[in-house]
Amino acid sequence: MMTTDARPNNWKAPLRDPNTVMRLSQMGSFHQSRLSFMRALLRRLQSEEWQFEVKAFQIDDTCVGHAVYSAIGPTHTYSLIAFAHDLPDDMRSDRVIATAWDCTFTLFDGVPTDADIERLSQNVPYQEAGRISPSELSLSRANRSNRLWGHVVDRLADGRQPDPELIRSVGYLMRTTAVYGNGKFGAADRTSFMHRPMMADPFRVELLSVYLTRAFVMDLVEHAARTKGGDKAITLDPNLRREFGIGNSTGLGMAPFLTFHPALLNNWIASREEAFSLVRSVETASTSERTTFKNFLSRAIKNADDWQSEHPLQIEKITALRSDLSTLNAHVENADLSQPYAWDALATWAADNLSTEGQEQLVSLLLEPYPDLVDDLANCMKADEAETFAIDGTKTVSDTLGCIYENYAWALDNDYSCPDSRSRFWYVSEEKLEPRLGERFEEDGGDLEQPHTIAQDIDKFCKVLELWPSSALLADVLMKHPEYRQVARRAQLTQKLPYAEIRDNQISANMLPIDMLRCKLSFFGATKFDPRSDRWLRICMYQNAPFPDELATAPFDDWAYPSID
Repeated sequence: MMTTDARPNNWKAPLRDPNTVMRLSQMGSFHQSRLSFMRALLRRLQSEEWQFEVKAFQIDDTCVGHAVYSAIGPTHTYSLIAFAHDLPDDMRSDRVIATAWDCTFTLFDGVPTDADIERLSQNVPYQEAGRISPSELSLSRANRSNRLWGHVVDRLADGRQPDPELIRSVGYLMRTTAVYGNGKFGAADRTSFMHRPMMADPFRVELLSVYLTRAFVMDLVEHAARTKGGDKAITLDPNLRREFGIGNSTGLGMAPFLTFHPALLNNWIASREEAFSLVRSVETASTSERTTFKNFLSRAIKNADDWQSEHPLQIEKITALRSDLSTLNAHVENADLSQPYAWDALATWAADNLSTEGQEQLVSLLLEPYPDLVDDLANCMKADEAETFAIDGTKTVSDTLGCIYENYAWALDNDYSCPDSRSRFWYVSEEKLEPRLGERFEEDGGDLEQPHTIAQDIDKFCKVLELWPSSALLADVLMKHPEYRQVARRAQLTQKLPYAEIRDNQISANMLPIDMLRCKLSFFGATKFDPRSDRWLRICMYQNAPFPDELATAPFDDWAYPSID
């Protein structure tokens, strides 16, 4: 018999405390969700009935040449121009210092002419050493998976399907090593196209490019198999084909984004937390909603079983996740999910019984039965950062100290005379203009330090403020101490946007940059996080997603977890 619940009508679950959510250990356990950018992009392409065409596939028997894949929308067309190269095995590298790749790409605004393709053929293959124009929206490159490419070509050429277990253990035939946009190397600046509805949300250009890249890579491997096997060659089984995503190798270049775009970070996290709150506030879950949740839980268990890594830290996290999901599944089997506010009760139970991996997986899973409730929040993840960065100098010292005590207790708890509290420094390399992390007491370069010293600077600023009268204006303090303008701005921003600040010391010896990377990549929709050190990792994108020619008839947004056979 259903029990009663004394909560008032229209009760809404509170948002989670930023002091929990914004710790790197928690952020480094995030999983993709309905709000992730890849999923939101494919939902839009599907609902707006975008069309896709292969405009060119001029690839020879050595797998060298170019192809053009166009996405045709209601008002604009975007075309991936792919260049395939004959790359010797000893030149294949994931590192940013590489100078040659198996394939190089640009996303073109419109449909390219022969003259455009000729121009780009002299630049895109050289990546940073070349130059593109405002007609191009992104620049990227990819390398073959040494383990999987040859296996797939050989099997298909011989008339056999590749090994499903090998596919699942790797997940992709090629992995990108960079996808550049927003004005880099001559590409169009985001301000020139962000007014377009499809491009207003974060990273739409880059993720559309990757989606079309996946389609090209699959066509390329089947072309290679036909070239090798002739009439004996076959194509991939469609169900097996979808299990291939696109890999990515990414490192420290991604991490500073979260620090330097606090308003954007807030809107990403706040949208996710609002979605979680809305689901927890559902008074009675319907039978179909309960069934959907249990189905996605089973698929998440399969996904965790397929997730492989060789890094000790990630092996530990995957082991914890598998244990958590087993515990969660057993709990759900015995719980009465028809009771009032069952999802809130489940979330409360998880906070007490699961690791951060399991807790954050549950956040994602609880969103799955509620597309009508949460999907529109994907439209709230952009930010006009120019409007949020002005300092209010009329605030008093008392106001400012209150803000710091409330939001930065984590920063004030550290002893910055201890070397471990300030052992790292962030800088930008001269050669590649990429973020790097140095060891302060072992390496030169501290004079080039980037502003990731937020925790230490807040602590210093607080000590300065405590010497001033409580009624003094912040403007007067900053006139005398302009070096604290940056942290004063961040403190005020965090007061308005509670999820804007990573609440951990980014120069600590214990800080793991891969936690920052995983947080950002989870919002992209990445899966199968596989760290290769504490500073770079590999991921998979669009695994199990429908291909462009399948999108119109595919089930609506039901691809992010593997299906249960």
